[in-house]
Amino acid sequence: MTPDWVKDAVFYQIFPDRFRLGQGPAGHPAPNPHAFEAWEAPPTLRGFKGGNLWGVIEKLDYIREQGFNALYLCPIFASTANHRYHTSDYFQVDPILGGNAALQKLLEEAHRRGMRVILDGVFNHCGRSHFAFQHVMENEAASPYCGWFHIQKFPLNAYSKQANYAAWWNNPELPKFNTSNPECRAYLLSVAEYWLQYGIDGWRLDVPNEIDDDEFWREFRRRVKARNPEAYIVGEIWDDASRWLQGDQFDAVMNYPLGRAILGFVGAEVLDRELAARSGLGRLESLGALACHHRLEDLFRRYSWEVVTAQMNILTSHDTPRIYSLLRGQLERVRLAFAMLFTLPGAPTVYYGEEIGMAGGHDPDNRRGMIWDEERWHKPLQQTIQQMSALRRSKPALRRGRYQYLYAHGSHLAFARTFEHTSLVVTINAACEPWRVSIPLHGLWPRGEQAIDLLSGKTGCCVGGYLEDSVVEPFSLAVWQPLE
Repeated sequence: MTPDWVKDAVFYQIFPDRFRLGQGPAGHPAPNPHAFEAWEAPPTLRGFKGGNLWGVIEKLDYIREQGFNALYLCPIFASTANHRYHTSDYFQVDPILGGNAALQKLLEEAHRRGMRVILDGVFNHCGRSHFAFQHVMENEAASPYCGWFHIQKFPLNAYSKQANYAAWWNNPELPKFNTSNPECRAYLLSVAEYWLQYGIDGWRLDVPNEIDDDEFWREFRRRVKARNPEAYIVGEIWDDASRWLQGDQFDAVMNYPLGRAILGFVGAEVLDRELAARSGLGRLESLGALACHHRLEDLFRRYSWEVVTAQMNILTSHDTPRIYSLLRGQLERVRLAFAMLFTLPGAPTVYYGEEIGMAGGHDPDNRRGMIWDEERWHKPLQQTIQQMSALRRSKPALRRGRYQYLYAHGSHLAFARTFEHTSLVVTINAACEPWRVSIPLHGLWPRGEQAIDLLSGKTGCCVGGYLEDSVVEPFSLAVWQPLE
C-alpha cells in the first residue's frame, strides 16, 4: 500500500538557496550575507544567493495559503554546491541553510500546520569533499573506504576533466558510490533511517535508476517502512517506471510523462520546443485531445491504482525550464495547464515561483531567486492554483476518483472522476474559441438532471444522456456536478 496521506497531498517544491533568505533566531551563526550573489541578479552555476530553511519557515503560512500541504525540498545536506547534489556530510544540514536546528524547527512548524515534508535523497553519488572520498584521496589503496567507490587507478585525478573512477555522468565532482559494498550500503541505509527518526515524512530519490541494484532499493524500502509505514518513497524516473513500482521498491515516481501530455495538449501551438528539447523534458509533441487522453489512460493503466493515486504529478521542476517560458508567456495556457493538473489522479506538484508566473530557461536560469514583490506576481495564475487546490480539497472524487473517458475532439477533452457514488465531469477547452458543450455522460447522471460548474457557477443540464446548454470559455476548464 502507498501512504494514504499522499492521495490528499498538494506538493510545493522548494530549491532552498533560491526561496528566501530568512533571519533565523537571535544568536544563531550565519554566513556573511555580503558573500552572496544579489537576489535579483541572474543566477550562476557556482554562485550562492543565501536562501535558507529559516526563510522557508517564515513563509509556511504563505505556502499553506496557496493551497499546498506538503513540501518537497531539494537537497539540504552539507555540500559545496548551491543545489547541494554534491553531498559532503549526509548527517548535517548545510550550515548555510541553518543547520540541523533549522530543519528541526521547520519540521515542527510544518507539522503543526498539518503539512508534510520530504527530503531529496542523493544516494547514487556524493561530492568529492565527502569524508570517505577524501580519505581515499589521501591514503589511496590503504584507505578502508577504498571499496566504497569504483576506483580505476591511483592517484585519483579528482580535479582534472576526466575522472579515473566511476562518477555521475563522468563528472569528477561526483564520485559514484559502490552500493554493493556492505559497509557503504549500511552507511547509506543508516542515512535514510536517521532522518526518518528526525521526523521527515519521506524521501524523493535522485537518479535511483543509476543504482542498478533492485535489492538495494528493496532493502531501502524495508528499512524506511519499518521506521514509518506512512513514509513516502518517490523516485526520479522520467519515463516508464514499472520496474520500480511493483510494491517492493518505490511508492511512486515523479510523473513527468503526465506533465508532458498536459503541456503538449494545452500548449500545442505555442510550445517553445527548442527550449524543451535541450532540457530533461526532451521533445514535446503537439497533442490533440484524443492523443492526450490516450497518453493519460496509458499511464493510468500501466500501474496499479494505488500507485496512480500516489504519483507526484509534475509539470516543471528545477531540472526543466519554467512553464511560463515554455508556453511563451501565454498566461491563459499556463493557468489551464495547472488547472488540468489538479483534476487528474495523483498528487499535484508545483515548483516554487510557478504559482506567480516566474520565467526561466535552462539551468541555472530556472533557479532564480523567488520574487517576493507582489506587484510583479501574476495574480490570476496564483488565484487559479488557490481555487483548484481548494476544490480538490473539498471533493474526494478529485483526489481518489477513477478516471473515465467521456469525449475528445480537436482541442476539447472531457472525462469523469468517480469516487464511491459521486461523479464529477471535467470539460477542458484548449482552443481560442468558446466551446458549447455537448458530451455523452454514459449514464453517470440521471436524465434531466441539472448540473453546475463548481468553478464559474454556470449551469447545464443532462439531455438525452448528454451534458449540454453551457459554454466553456477559451483556455479554461469546468468541473461539473449535479445540482443538489
